[in-house]
Amino acid sequence: MMRKILLIEPPFRRLYKESYSLDRYPLSLGYLAGAIRKGTDWEVQSFNGDFSPKCERLRVGYLTGKGFQNYLQNLQDLSSPVWRELKAAVAQAAPAVVGISAKSQNYKSACLAAKLVKGLGREIRVVLGGPHPSMIRGGVLECPDIDVAVKGEGEQTIVDLLRAFEAEKDLRGIHGIVYREGKEILENPDREPLEDLDSLTFPHETAKDVLIDFDEYPLAAFRNIFATRGCPYNCFYCGSRNIWGRRVRFRSPENVAREIKGLEEMGIASIHFDDDTFGINKDYICRLVRAIQTHCPGIKWSCEIHPRLVDEETIDLMKEGGCYLIQVGIESGNNGMLRAIRKNITIEEALWACEVIKKRGIEVQTFFIIGFPEETEETLRDTYQAIKKIRSDSLIYNIFTPYPGTEAFEFCRERGLVDEAFDVALYNHQSPVNCFCLNMDLATFRRHASRIERYIDRKNILNRVRRSFSRNLAWRLEERGLRGALREAARISLGR
Repeated sequence: MMRKILLIEPPFRRLYKESYSLDRYPLSLGYLAGAIRKGTDWEVQSFNGDFSPKCERLRVGYLTGKGFQNYLQNLQDLSSPVWRELKAAVAQAAPAVVGISAKSQNYKSACLAAKLVKGLGREIRVVLGGPHPSMIRGGVLECPDIDVAVKGEGEQTIVDLLRAFEAEKDLRGIHGIVYREGKEILENPDREPLEDLDSLTFPHETAKDVLIDFDEYPLAAFRNIFATRGCPYNCFYCGSRNIWGRRVRFRSPENVAREIKGLEEMGIASIHFDDDTFGINKDYICRLVRAIQTHCPGIKWSCEIHPRLVDEETIDLMKEGGCYLIQVGIESGNNGMLRAIRKNITIEEALWACEVIKKRGIEVQTFFIIGFPEETEETLRDTYQAIKKIRSDSLIYNIFTPYPGTEAFEFCRERGLVDEAFDVALYNHQSPVNCFCLNMDLATFRRHASRIERYIDRKNILNRVRRSFSRNLAWRLEERGLRGALREAARISLGR
């Protein structure tokens, strides 16, 4: 058997606009590629079908307007450039197995990618992994072009699968999969979560050898890392616990520091922690920051943190250790809504946390979600006011989406907000047809949503201009000396 596997991230952003891009190496592909190279003698390549070298900043208003129409059209037209590019990558790689990573929002795209693969050869085995199959399990095999679905973490599962394919063995003994056997769909027991996270290969170590078009990527595409897996929180809308579990597993701080050191040696000056919430507890945050200070004293880094973990001492330590940006998930500006979604914070606590961070010269990026099932016009107005009030350097906006397999989906299904015809391709965090509110129709919700979207686009653009001005002023201070720079600042402020 030809021992070649191609790992694919299917297009999603690029379906909205060719120049919208996931301009990073997906960690899922990186970890899988490392596990395959370490545990088998298979040749592995990875392809990010959502990457474009012509990366353009996303605009919320475009995503919910013309971009959404482009997205729907590209899901119908497999002759469009993005699909031709993916098909060519598969043909060039000539794999025996293709692994596709799927979230709920790009599941339709993953199915189309599988269809293109099977069009090149029905004998090519297609394995689907990622959050979506972890949440709906055998449901993904309704797509006739998918042969095996992986539940949960896939590093050991993919190694076991490739060994079984190679030896033409039965798949019944492989934990963590759902698969076809003739006309029957069989589900094996779940695989236990990986305990020793330090045993994983660092994604950047194999990227140059396995990533198609590696030289087209900016260095920043490799700056994302995980320090933990699992999230102890229990937010109503989140599917993380279906994938990683609520029990948190930690990498050793020294192991994380070794990965960062390797990224520094590539020329990367700043990294981002992709953990659901950074550190989880203050003891681990302290030990991790100290390890970064000891082994990578010049690195700058960013993360997402729960507001309840914010205090002056912790943020001072993070600042001292090189943290320059912190993301804060706030979601709603209404305390009743925050209780309903089990966010375990108040808006007052969230605003205070952002102030603590800002006062230490750290940039703040905030997340908001609108359109929860119990949302009302009043709660939307509260969120709009919070967005206007908060001292945030950038805002990330999402529309509530009940993904299959989550508690939120069942809540909506039981109340008639979703039905059997629910199509995951139509509903995502920027979809203008989303409305899963008990108290509002779509027209009313869109009136409020459009106002919030316009404001967020304006605020994000203004904040980028302000940051650019600050950087330019700092450059002039260095180049011209203090007196000349002050004259220059005065000239700019007067519009001369």
